[in-house]
Amino acid sequence: ARAMSAPWTRPHFIGGQWHSGAAGGATVDVYNASNEELVARLPAAGEQHVQMAVAAASNALEMTDWSSTSGAARAKFLRVIAQGVLQAKEKLARLDSLMGKPLSEAMWDMDDVAACFDYYAEQAVKLDERQGTPVALPDGDYAGELRYAAVGVVAAIVPWNYPLLMAAWKVAPALAAGCAVILKPSELSPLSAMELAVIVSAAGVPAGIFNVLIGAGRVGAALSSHARVDKVAFTGSVPTGAAVMRAAAESVTNVSLELGGKSAIIVFDDVDIDTAVEWVMFGAFWTNGQICSATSRLLVHSSIADRLLARLKECAASIPLCDPLAPEHAEATGTLGPLISAAQRDKVAAMVSAAVSEGATLLTGGKRPASKPKGYWYEPTVLCVEPEKHSIWRTEVFGPVLACATFSTEAEAIRLANGTDFGLAAAVLSRDEARARRIGARVQAGIVWINCSQPCFVQLPWGG
Repeated sequence: ARAMSAPWTRPHFIGGQWHSGAAGGATVDVYNASNEELVARLPAAGEQHVQMAVAAASNALEMTDWSSTSGAARAKFLRVIAQGVLQAKEKLARLDSLMGKPLSEAMWDMDDVAACFDYYAEQAVKLDERQGTPVALPDGDYAGELRYAAVGVVAAIVPWNYPLLMAAWKVAPALAAGCAVILKPSELSPLSAMELAVIVSAAGVPAGIFNVLIGAGRVGAALSSHARVDKVAFTGSVPTGAAVMRAAAESVTNVSLELGGKSAIIVFDDVDIDTAVEWVMFGAFWTNGQICSATSRLLVHSSIADRLLARLKECAASIPLCDPLAPEHAEATGTLGPLISAAQRDKVAAMVSAAVSEGATLLTGGKRPASKPKGYWYEPTVLCVEPEKHSIWRTEVFGPVLACATFSTEAEAIRLANGTDFGLAAAVLSRDEARARRIGARVQAGIVWINCSQPCFVQLPWGG
């Protein structure tokens, strides 16, 4: 029996009620990435569901005091939601592990989800303190003050790699600010979003303030172009983000986008080789390499390249491939799961094959593991490339693939690190912290890690 509270036959949470799918029978099929088994077949949302959700959210803002009450009052709801997430932690983690994420990683994600709601509860309280902040004016006959108002109805469109955590990053601040939210999870990993609706409803959040629609890209497109949606927050690919922006432009809707990356990790010649290899692998293979901030381009100083790459090859080839939901792997760390789908696996395989055809050197991986005939598995892969020659150096793969190159001078490292259209993140490894900070300041990235890769805290900005 499935441990599930949300009704899979009526997966759309609108105005505090569960609704069935659209006429015509369109479905969202959810698979276990480890074995390709069909887990759920959900009736997909249609145009009428989008209209219902927007109306429910708008009406809730008009008919309740959600946006006009104090931030402290809303904070109480957010804290209850955080507790609800922790109480359902294992169930939620198992749902998110269906997409291939190792269960230990998914469990940590749930701690981060709860922490996110708690953090924005604190921010809601602080919002009260900022209301009415006086502003000094040059004319003493006038007085000015700042007040902060909820933007209104927020469409939150989130990806499949961190299904519930990416939802929390958008839902928690929107609720804290007094907005109403329509959450549209990826059709590849929608189940934990439905459970979040159960938790939010149980917390007593007024009906219509939080809604969930399950469907493919056309649902997100309809939300993005809807005249009564006041804000669109999207995380995903560059082409889809561009489509969201075009759709929102018709109504001049406020849009925020987070659209992937191709981040560099720069390793200088004074590092401890084993420690550096650990951070390089963590940055490239965490969540199976399906992270927008993955440091998937290694720049290693030429004087230590042979030693570091030999150790990296050995360690990457020995990463265990584990079914995330197998009981014997429940506590395992440092493992690799499958990719999200057959299409994603085939895309990764094609990009690696193209790189090898272009002349890149395959150190390890580069194929489906023979031990995993079912599921969307792909071996951890390390390639040595020439940055100016091989497109895989500049193109996001979104899989367990690390492209490696060498540098000799600081200037060369900075030039190669900045040789990409992306600017989300970067990492610098060196025992000389002053040098690491100096290089980090010159890398064109919104997030720069010094002597680490991938730590993420809700207290810090995210973007580039």
